[in-house]
Amino acid sequence: MAESGSLPAAIEAGLRGHGAASLSAGVRRLMDAYRSGEAPATPVLAASPDAAAYAAYRMPATVAATAAAFAELRLALPGWAPASVLDFGAGTGGASWAVATGLGAVGLTLLEQSADAIRLGRSILAHSKSASLREATWRSWQLTSWPLSPVANPEPGTERADLAVSAYVLGELSGPQQEHLVTLAAASAPVVLLVEPGTPAGHRRILAARDLLMAAGYAIAAPCPHQLGCPLAAAGDWCHFATRVQRSALHRQAKGAELSYEDEKFSYVAAAAPSAGRPDRPGGRVVRRPQQRKNLVILDLCLADGRSSQLLVGKSKGEAYRRARKISWGGRWADEVGSG
Repeated sequence: MAESGSLPAAIEAGLRGHGAASLSAGVRRLMDAYRSGEAPATPVLAASPDAAAYAAYRMPATVAATAAAFAELRLALPGWAPASVLDFGAGTGGASWAVATGLGAVGLTLLEQSADAIRLGRSILAHSKSASLREATWRSWQLTSWPLSPVANPEPGTERADLAVSAYVLGELSGPQQEHLVTLAAASAPVVLLVEPGTPAGHRRILAARDLLMAAGYAIAAPCPHQLGCPLAAAGDWCHFATRVQRSALHRQAKGAELSYEDEKFSYVAAAAPSAGRPDRPGGRVVRRPQQRKNLVILDLCLADGRSSQLLVGKSKGEAYRRARKISWGGRWADEVGSG
């Protein structure tokens, strides 16, 4: 039985009354929509069964991926702790759940166009242990109804929140809408975090958002250790990471899955305006799952000079070898770059 106040327990409580057959059918529809790779012609969460299926199927992965990206953002801005957050296209509240869990007390404003997603999200967050989540403000919102000015940013330098976050939303938008959302996020907060699926298409959307943020004067905080061109932006390659998601009984049932876990692959970018401080970027970032051999660890790194490189760390490297054996995919590699 899921622990009271945990994400699985909150989702189960919010979904009471939704039959297993209905959830499974809704999950299949969502899986087909997401796997098509095309921006949907109608809102993904247009009806109550869709919102319920999303909560059962995608919310745990959204929380896990956003939490992993947010943790790296906080490492890059060690003195920064947002007091207010705008969650664009919040769905049932997954990104806000991740941020609030990592912060504690924070003011959350969740913007979502689907009334059914808002109703379900409120119910799920009401069962959280976090007072910030239980007391979060939900607002009915459509991207096209929010101009970039003067509403979003009444006066130069005036932010509406400390952090703007949007998780798994860009892929549901057309190209111009994606640009609008990224520009709106930058106009709304001095720190922006965007998360997308860890697919080639998801990475391309993140790269386009990264370019827009840098053009707006933002410094890249994570995952890139530089502000140069992406060395993985090549045919057949892309930058992505993975985080493990423990499946609840409801999650397994809704997906028709047997394993007790899944690995969610995601791409992301976090960026900070000058007012938020200068990001502390590492010398390198591990961009593939580390390979361990006898007395050897092989790390694929994105480096601060804009190159990608494979680093061989042998047992003779002592402390560097011990760190390499412990480092995870997506982790920061601070030193010994360029040595084998």
